[in-house]
Amino acid sequence: MQPYDLDSTATGAINSLAGASAPVDSLMIWISAISVPLLVLALAGQWWRGSDRSHNRHVLVATGLSFLAGLALNQAILLFVHRIRPYDAGITHLLINRSADPSFPSDHATAAFAIAAAFLLHGIRRLGLWLLAAAVLVAISRVYIGTHYVGDILGGAMTGTVAAMLVRALYREGTRLDQSVTSIL
Repeated sequence: MQPYDLDSTATGAINSLAGASAPVDSLMIWISAISVPLLVLALAGQWWRGSDRSHNRHVLVATGLSFLAGLALNQAILLFVHRIRPYDAGITHLLINRSADPSFPSDHATAAFAIAAAFLLHGIRRLGLWLLAAAVLVAISRVYIGTHYVGDILGGAMTGTVAAMLVRALYREGTRLDQSVTSIL
């Protein structure tokens, strides 16, 4: 079996569950639509929490940078890769409106995995694991609703994680830049 065939088969298998239960369909549509904004809002609220405020703020800034860097990496990839959506290839049944942009990589997966990876890479394991579980749920929802291949999700998870690793390596805690950014408000 070729990689594309495996990707199509896995995508079709997950998407084949769509339409069997209206409440599950609605939940997956809701997760797909609102999860990334909810993650961002929940994390933004953490700016004023915690006993080690400067470290927490550093992690939050690094998380935001990881999110943005991941989406920037996706834009660079889109210059070279133009994968059609699985519903346009007749592989999935779409539960939401069509998207105008290419399928690979998934921006939703990139954003969610960048957030989770940033927390995990900064040693905030407990919250990082919860965020990773949320990222997996976002990823599954995108395939379930028919808008992405499994490979698009894996690509997004990879770009999000690579972005978080790059930010972790380049944006150092305690530098003059970090201190000026984390002292806001």
